[in-house]
Amino acid sequence: MFEIPASSEILSPENFSLLVLAAVLAAIAARQLFRTRIMIWQIMTAGAAAVLVSGSISPAEAARAVHMDVMLFLFGMFVVGVALEESGYLANLAGRIFRRARSVDELVLAVLFGAGFLSAMLMNDTLAIVATPLLLSFARKYEISPKLLLLSLAFGVTIGSVASPIGNPQNLLIALGGGIPNPFVTFLRYLALPTAVNLLIAFGVLRIFYRDEFGPRILNHADDPVRDKDLARLSKASLAMVVFLISLKIVSVSLGFPSPIGLTEIALLSALPILLLSRRKLELAMKVDWRTLAFFASMFVLMESVWNGGFFQGALNSWPLDPTSLPVILATSTLISQFISNVPFVALYLPLLSAFDGSVLGMMALAAGSTIAGNLTIIGAASNVIIVQNAERRGVVVTFTDFMKVGAPLTALNLLVYWIYLASI
Repeated sequence: MFEIPASSEILSPENFSLLVLAAVLAAIAARQLFRTRIMIWQIMTAGAAAVLVSGSISPAEAARAVHMDVMLFLFGMFVVGVALEESGYLANLAGRIFRRARSVDELVLAVLFGAGFLSAMLMNDTLAIVATPLLLSFARKYEISPKLLLLSLAFGVTIGSVASPIGNPQNLLIALGGGIPNPFVTFLRYLALPTAVNLLIAFGVLRIFYRDEFGPRILNHADDPVRDKDLARLSKASLAMVVFLISLKIVSVSLGFPSPIGLTEIALLSALPILLLSRRKLELAMKVDWRTLAFFASMFVLMESVWNGGFFQGALNSWPLDPTSLPVILATSTLISQFISNVPFVALYLPLLSAFDGSVLGMMALAAGSTIAGNLTIIGAASNVIIVQNAERRGVVVTFTDFMKVGAPLTALNLLVYWIYLASI
């Protein structure tokens, strides 16, 4: 006979965390349907507060769950991004770079491939922080849909980061934890070509959904003046430091030497010229996107509570399909990354994959699937959240539906390309 679970079982810490996560996802998806002013960070913060108050996670566990490396990295890059924007140097530089794009087609292609290439070197979250205000200024200047440019940026940084061991945190975890030999060469060999194809596919999908934005009209470029020359000089120095330190890290790792500096240190060191020397340091600190930082801290707490419940670990261990087959790796990593975030998922799946197979091919499929998960929904990648929150702070709203109606078919096509290519190796 069917037995109804006792209320104590339904509201157990493990089940309560899952219920809270489901409620958070539903609220994020529905917030525009009811035309509320509630923002994503507020929903996630309420979810974290709920699991804390319920005792599903202790305050000590919650404090340990917050990845300070990630928080400090974001803070440092937010400082650099705010200075670049406030000084006018970013818009001035971008105007000179993108002036060759004479049409919307060329501009979207430039955003996709430019963001894709740079995210492979600077990490996708970095590009999301710096480029969002820039593309919103382009949208105003050229009277283009801001959603089109924001989605181009989101898909560009996600897809581009697949082909690099430092393109995103989960790839770095795979490169280090999976024992990948010569990771930069390995990632390029397995993932560079399908990644380039997927960037072209992203352009095609965007052209279908935003067909009215494309056409024969010519974009007339005009350079934006630098508004604050002193701050622009400091911003330029900070940006140069980011590029130099990351290049040093890439060369060092490629030559087989220990990494001389971590990504967190790179972000903080790059922010120092602004924080120490700018006369506007307090103003810039106040303009840092603290709401996005609150979102990440809350997300870490909620996901840790769900993780501690063991539901997903148990589901994977009892999974009836072969965990080493390419379609299973790609599909599982894409879907489950929506619920527990791609970094925790990779941390869970990596030892499972190593125990069963441990092949480089499986590791590359895990990198592709867990990263392309970011194209499916807003919460599939941290870079998406940064872009959407940054835009919303400036009055441009990209809803869960706006993102997913383009992202869902794009994700399916992306996965198909990676599957066909990796299966052919």
